[in-house]
Amino acid sequence: MLKRRADGWATRFGLIMAMAGNAVGLGNFLRFPGKAAPFGGAFMVPYFIALALVGIPLMWMEWTIGRHGGSYDHGSAPGMFHRLWPNRISKYLGIFGVLLPAMVGVYYVYIESWSLGYAWQTATGAYWGQTSNEEMGEVFTNYLGIDGGFFSFSPQAYIFFLITFAVNIFVFSRGIERGIEIVARYCMPTLLVLGGILAVRVLTLPPVEGRTISDGLAQIWRIDDWTVLLKSDVWIAASGQIFFTLSVGLGMIHTYASYLKKKEDITLSGLASCGTNEFVEVILGSTIAIPAAVVFFGVTQTQIIAEQGTFALGFFALPVIFQQMPGGQFFGTLWFVLLFLAGLTSSMAMFTPLLVFLEDELQLTRRQGVFCVGVGIFVLMQPIILFMHHGLVDELDYWMGEFGLVLFVAIETVLFAWIYGMDKGWKEMHLGAELQVPRIFYYIMKYVTPVFTVSLVVWWFYDSFIDQVFMRGVDPASQPYLWLARLMMLGMAAFLIFGVWYAWKTHPKFFDSADTPEEEEVL
Repeated sequence: MLKRRADGWATRFGLIMAMAGNAVGLGNFLRFPGKAAPFGGAFMVPYFIALALVGIPLMWMEWTIGRHGGSYDHGSAPGMFHRLWPNRISKYLGIFGVLLPAMVGVYYVYIESWSLGYAWQTATGAYWGQTSNEEMGEVFTNYLGIDGGFFSFSPQAYIFFLITFAVNIFVFSRGIERGIEIVARYCMPTLLVLGGILAVRVLTLPPVEGRTISDGLAQIWRIDDWTVLLKSDVWIAASGQIFFTLSVGLGMIHTYASYLKKKEDITLSGLASCGTNEFVEVILGSTIAIPAAVVFFGVTQTQIIAEQGTFALGFFALPVIFQQMPGGQFFGTLWFVLLFLAGLTSSMAMFTPLLVFLEDELQLTRRQGVFCVGVGIFVLMQPIILFMHHGLVDELDYWMGEFGLVLFVAIETVLFAWIYGMDKGWKEMHLGAELQVPRIFYYIMKYVTPVFTVSLVVWWFYDSFIDQVFMRGVDPASQPYLWLARLMMLGMAAFLIFGVWYAWKTHPKFFDSADTPEEEEVL
């Protein structure tokens, strides 16, 4: 008879806040404005279409897969996929649901720590007087210790990294109820309050050289050129943002949902968490960075800044703006605290699938699992910090945060809708449901979502996969470091493959699909 995990969600509010926090992250306030700015209001059309046809269906699929697997005491994707498809290969396909969040977390936590460091620098006025984007760019590179040397290292940045890493390890080591849920219940409401304060401050900015806040809001919501919608890049950018912002395809939703009871609602709770994330991104995220930048710099310059990279608006442009507004030091500190809290609510979930995999499938104790995860991840983080200027983050982000994410999504949609079967999936999804999902989503989840995600993988192979594999156009001096990033990914993948093999050989009963949860309840 299967054992039952003692951990779980204490309250429904805590569950929704944790799921929303898992989705709400740096991407809501940094990545979303950067993706939307170059296209203007035309970006929002494919964004909402992708949300309805891909994002929300995927979210319901992952909640369903997670709760279904959790009823067999599987808290990570390998075991969950086996319960959907009792085939030797299914467990190994599920490895992506552990590999992707762990490797994204390897660089995400370091980026998250920048927000904490900048909150301190803003509160103390350390960079005050640097009043151009170029000067703030130099502040940024100095903060990271990127000076053209062999290593990129800064004692100050490293201290804030250690603090951030320790907070993450402490939270997820305490489990769901005593760690993640408590942090989410307080951090998410605080984040919403801070976002509201900053949004109100931006909306009350006075005109600058004839530019008003309405001009800034129009950059998100007004469509000046409908022909932009005929370009593939705006659709790809919008779809990628939906994947990223909802945290689908990363395995974290699966693990969180695995702690739900067999007939605990997932349709309404899932939609509530999704709605919370979209409120933060579309309402708060679109009201702060881009409108403020348009007022101070104009539309053209804002687009140029956004095209410089994900961090340009948040770490270059906004610090310049804060220095030019009354109370800027206070509001600037709030901005970076907001980013830190948004990052924390996501990052504390990234290593949880790995920890749960070690506990459930390899039978480690919580103490042993936390030690292994903490030491292993800390070691992997050091090359990211020391060789960041050689493109390790971009390499990891491409394979884990972009291509790998889309590939995993394609695998799970096909597995859920076509192999497990949409009829069974639809029935499983509505066990204990407090919201009857419109029937149209049955057909969307069965046909539209799988076809879209598989087509996206095929397009990715055709468009950029070969160039990326062979590093075409990459500076030869940087290639050894990119190979180091690939070895890190392959090493983690090899460990997980061995882990699944070992679990299956040493306690195959755990993967035996003979007993159902209902049969166990009778026993």
